[in-house]
Amino acid sequence: MAAGLLGRKVGMTQIFDTLGQVVPATVIEAGPCCVLQLRSVDRDGYEAFQLGYLDKPRRLASRSVRGHVAKLESKRQKRLAAAGLEMLPKPGCEPKRFIREFRGATDGLEVGQELKVDIFSEIKAVDVTGESKGRGTAGVMKRHGFSGQRASHGVKKVHRHPGSTGCNTDPHRIFKGRRMAGRHGAERRTVRNLKVVGVDAENNLLIVRGAVPGPNGGYLIIRETNKL
Repeated sequence: MAAGLLGRKVGMTQIFDTLGQVVPATVIEAGPCCVLQLRSVDRDGYEAFQLGYLDKPRRLASRSVRGHVAKLESKRQKRLAAAGLEMLPKPGCEPKRFIREFRGATDGLEVGQELKVDIFSEIKAVDVTGESKGRGTAGVMKRHGFSGQRASHGVKKVHRHPGSTGCNTDPHRIFKGRRMAGRHGAERRTVRNLKVVGVDAENNLLIVRGAVPGPNGGYLIIRETNKL
């Protein structure tokens, strides 16, 4: 089984290793996650397992969301059962707030099984995916790291401007991909090969070295790294 979990970013801290050196670390609340569905090559064309994280109140869940995790009686289901169609197994849990799918082998997994952070106890490094902080419309200095214009005599009120962006008479246009001001952040980002510093199975906490995308409380996807 490919090791993977869903979780939330708790925040950053620092810990000291055995040599007394400071290690910057991020604390992640990883799991527990319920296995909602299993994909197979025969039925879906690929192997994967679907995980759900954090219960959602039933009053906030639509019927389709509730029917994804529990068996709901309906006329359509009765017709399909009468026709001899085998229905997919349901986990029988509460609706989930955050659902994602992990591609990989599903050996040893069952629908309704609960995965906890202890699956990372023997893993040395992970890849963490999240949505970066949204910073709205930002200028070229904040968005791309431009140095800006000089602060000397004669430069008036354009210290943070990008400068000239145009081309000559030929080609008489601006090429695609020119770095300019615009929306910054709020994009899916993955930080790879983060070293696992500690696992607290009792409190469902995973501690990794370095920073991960997103704000405190942001949802994260944690996978065993495939980077050598």
